[in-house]
Amino acid sequence: MPQTRATKKTAVPRAPRKSARALKATHSGSGGKATINDIAVSKKTVSRVINRSPLVRPDTREKVEALIREHDYAPDPMARGLAFRKSFLVGMIYDNPNAEYIVNMQSGALDGLRGSGLELVVHPCDSRNADYIDGVRTFVQQQRLHGVILVPRVSEDEALVEMLREIDCRYARIGAVELDDAEHMIITNDREGAIEVAKYLESLGHRHIAMITGPHRYLSTIERGGGFVETLRRRGVRIASKYVMEGGYTFESGVACAEQLLALRPRPTAIFTLNDEMAAGVYKAAYRLGIGIPQQLSVIGFDDNPIASRLWPSLTTVRLPIRDMGMTAATLLLHEANRRTSPLAFIPHLVIRESCQPPAS
Repeated sequence: MPQTRATKKTAVPRAPRKSARALKATHSGSGGKATINDIAVSKKTVSRVINRSPLVRPDTREKVEALIREHDYAPDPMARGLAFRKSFLVGMIYDNPNAEYIVNMQSGALDGLRGSGLELVVHPCDSRNADYIDGVRTFVQQQRLHGVILVPRVSEDEALVEMLREIDCRYARIGAVELDDAEHMIITNDREGAIEVAKYLESLGHRHIAMITGPHRYLSTIERGGGFVETLRRRGVRIASKYVMEGGYTFESGVACAEQLLALRPRPTAIFTLNDEMAAGVYKAAYRLGIGIPQQLSVIGFDDNPIASRLWPSLTTVRLPIRDMGMTAATLLLHEANRRTSPLAFIPHLVIRESCQPPAS
């Protein structure tokens, strides 16, 4: 029989064994992302730490937070949403033609939500449409929102707020006056700012004063316009109805209204617009007509948007801290459990720049 030769086995190098700690550090999620299973603590404890439960002992919380940082773990928002039957989204609902106002409000809300695990989604709507409340209901329910921020003018709609109560949706309302329980309200006190404007123009000696309002259905128009006219009347200055025009809170409406006002005789020596966008429109109309600001026409706006300091001459206006309002509304939703006995409030004030002077003799 042929003799067989024993074959020599080639040694295959083995991978080094991983320690239990190293195995725990291996990310089991897709793309190398850590999951809750990678943290050597019970899932329930990790979940309680993430959701700030008071049931976790301080020393346990400290250990779990250290492990979370070590593994660079971030909770999956979709999974959390399924667990809590809510998404981690806050909605901002608005019907406001002023883009600058909305951008500032959104920036403030994002400031307030930063670090909370919540994100912002926006829902523009037209409150003049008969079915707009149904549209908001669908938006809230489909997105399973944590809560909503209501921006003027929709914040003034009681039917919308009643719908949100019916579906048990958290909400924060921003309004010129107190419209709701303190825990839901941020008050902007618009009337106080307009009162300052009236006193300032009267103190400069203006008597032929015009005003460009927002839409009459807006509470801001009622409060700003009412405070301005009433204060002037108490100081002996009456505004004839022909010197009051309804704008749309837009640049274009400011141009159109100013062209009509500046064609009147006697021509107004000062124009108060109920927002800065319309004041910019007054600047354009005055430029077209060769009317100098402030030499022949004083102009005052409202809100103190960035555009106010960029116009030339820079615009005297009422400062309403819109970004801070958005941040406060978001914070109110995050801490809704802390019931308030008095509403949060902002007090506007007049910022005097270069667009006003006493009327020419």
